[in-house]
Amino acid sequence: MPAPIPHDDAVHSEAFLHTLMRRQLKLSILCAAAFLGMLLGVPLANYFLPGLMATRVGGFTLSWLLVGVLSFPAVWAISWYFIRRSIWLENDEAEQVRKGRAEQ
Repeated sequence: MPAPIPHDDAVHSEAFLHTLMRRQLKLSILCAAAFLGMLLGVPLANYFLPGLMATRVGGFTLSWLLVGVLSFPAVWAISWYFIRRSIWLENDEAEQVRKGRAEQ
């Protein structure tokens, strides 16, 4: 088994990974909160605002429109945002490390 190639690449350092993981954890919590808000919001709206949720929109009651039609695009939007932001966070963190190394 060949020995690993030594390198001083700061992008693969523990500090880099720790910072990136902390930033991505915040992003994950934000996206999970958005999903849970959507998931719990409809039943709560049905309970507290039954008249509004029984309103007909496009042949559906508002509650079924939210659950059956709009929930899927909302999950896709949350997922799209998470992936785009996660990639941006990684690139931003790597750029900060490279700038810090260039200044030294």
